[in-house]
Amino acid sequence: MKIIKLEVGNLGTNCYIVFCEETREAAVIDPGGNEGDILRVIAREKLKVPYIINTHGHADHIMANSKIKQATGAKILIHQQDADMLTNARSNLSAFIGNGLVCDPADKTVADGDAIDLGTTVHLKVLHTPGHTQGGISLLAGSVLFSGDTLFAESIGRTDFPGGSYQQLLKSIQEKFMPLADDVKVLPGHGPETTIGWERRMNPFIQ
Repeated sequence: MKIIKLEVGNLGTNCYIVFCEETREAAVIDPGGNEGDILRVIAREKLKVPYIINTHGHADHIMANSKIKQATGAKILIHQQDADMLTNARSNLSAFIGNGLVCDPADKTVADGDAIDLGTTVHLKVLHTPGHTQGGISLLAGSVLFSGDTLFAESIGRTDFPGGSYQQLLKSIQEKFMPLADDVKVLPGHGPETTIGWERRMNPFIQ
């Protein structure tokens, strides 16, 4: 498994391109803008992209969905509870910043425990981790966790947006993340990477 990280959009969203090095099948996780940069990586690495995966439906994580889909033919995957955010500018919050973003609708919705396979070497397990949004998901691939906006380095996602819940977010972290091994690498939706062990010891929200 190979992972390429790009910082995209006005809010510094971490977009991850994860792919099987044997088959070159890839998923683009949270293409929140800068579609040209994303497509250049796809072309450079000679990737086939069956999936775009949104960890949640806020505008800064879905901005380039439609253009990446148009260029690659990828299917857009998101949790059912966030699916309407793709096509509703108020729900994805872009209406409040003068953008009015409307993306292509989801091709398929995912649920807790679903598996997303890329080629022969990449197996992503969907973890439903509500709290930042009701349909927030994280993705576990072996010893790597794509945590979206649920868990950050020594912090957690905001819960003051519509659909957010502080208690629900903490429950998601405790139930889905804390049982994982200390050496699991956490790749969040914003900011630097961390590990489960570090967050277990140093994150003030989950002590």
